[in-house]
Amino acid sequence: MSSVLIFVILAVAILVVGLVVGLVALVNRRKQPPRRDLPQSAPTGTITEERPPEAPAEPQAPAITLERPEGTAGRLVRLRQRLSRSQGGLGRGLLVLLSRDRLDEDTWEEIEDILIMADVGVAPTQELVERLRTRMRVEGVGATEAATVLREELLALVDPSMDRTLATTATGGRPAVVLVVGVNGSGKTTSVGKLARVLVAEDKTVVLGAADTFRAAATEQLSTWGERVGVDVVTGPEGSDPASVAFESVRAGVERGVDVVVIDTAGRLQNKAGLMDELGKVKRVVEKQAPVSEVLLVLDATTGQNGMVQARVFRDVVDVTGIVLTKLDGSAKGGIIVAVQRELGVPVKLVGVGEGADDLAPFDPETFVDALLDQG
Repeated sequence: MSSVLIFVILAVAILVVGLVVGLVALVNRRKQPPRRDLPQSAPTGTITEERPPEAPAEPQAPAITLERPEGTAGRLVRLRQRLSRSQGGLGRGLLVLLSRDRLDEDTWEEIEDILIMADVGVAPTQELVERLRTRMRVEGVGATEAATVLREELLALVDPSMDRTLATTATGGRPAVVLVVGVNGSGKTTSVGKLARVLVAEDKTVVLGAADTFRAAATEQLSTWGERVGVDVVTGPEGSDPASVAFESVRAGVERGVDVVVIDTAGRLQNKAGLMDELGKVKRVVEKQAPVSEVLLVLDATTGQNGMVQARVFRDVVDVTGIVLTKLDGSAKGGIIVAVQRELGVPVKLVGVGEGADDLAPFDPETFVDALLDQG
């Protein structure tokens, strides 16, 4: 075989191999999925999920620090101090007259005048003077013993035998209910707030009812008193039915299992008929939930004998169980305590002796008389 033939055969073989390789490559390329180019904006490498920005934290309201009201002991100390300053002139004036060497008719008339000017009232004054005259004459009391006799007779006039405890003990799973009545301006709503502090100091749980709905200021005022000592206050829209608010207040007290519900009633009523209707309705709806245990009448001590007119109206309308005398530290005459007790036949249970939050104190006859005579 010639060399030319061999060369031709090799060239054909190479051509055939090249064609086969080309065909295989073409087939393989058609079997691969088409390539999809990522958009230029698509990130490459590790993909991190973006989180939405967190909303700024809402500022928290500052925690309210509850006040701890003062106990009874401290209140009584302050009661004596305040009364000694405001009422001490009455006792000292009487003692000066009784210490005279000779007690003639003119002296006894002066004693009567002092007592009447102190709002003791005519009948109690005559009774006290008669008892003093008898003892001074029969017992031969001299100037040194006059103070002792005067103290004993004043104490008897104030009547320490009266029950001055507040009926604030829950019974039968129902809270004690205290209705507070009185005319606007007497310090009624303030007394309700201060009474709540007295009860909290005794470790009692309390709900307040703002049923004086005719005065928006009364509701706001009572809410503030409650917030200061952590006491819930049930309110209603201005001008709403006071009996409805009173009912809801007692219902809340029952549901929460509190010891006492204190209700501030409306004080704007100007006539006896309207007053009777309103307070009667309040009492009726309240007693569907729990019996009323106390009805406290708030009187402004500075009104003196004029306050007795208010006392008589409320006595005829509701069964008053106790008196709260406010503003006794100012120009008030201490004798109003005797007069109002005689008029209503119920005891003075609480007295207000200042503008401070804890200036409402249980009335103690001995503390009062000692303050009058400036005795420790």
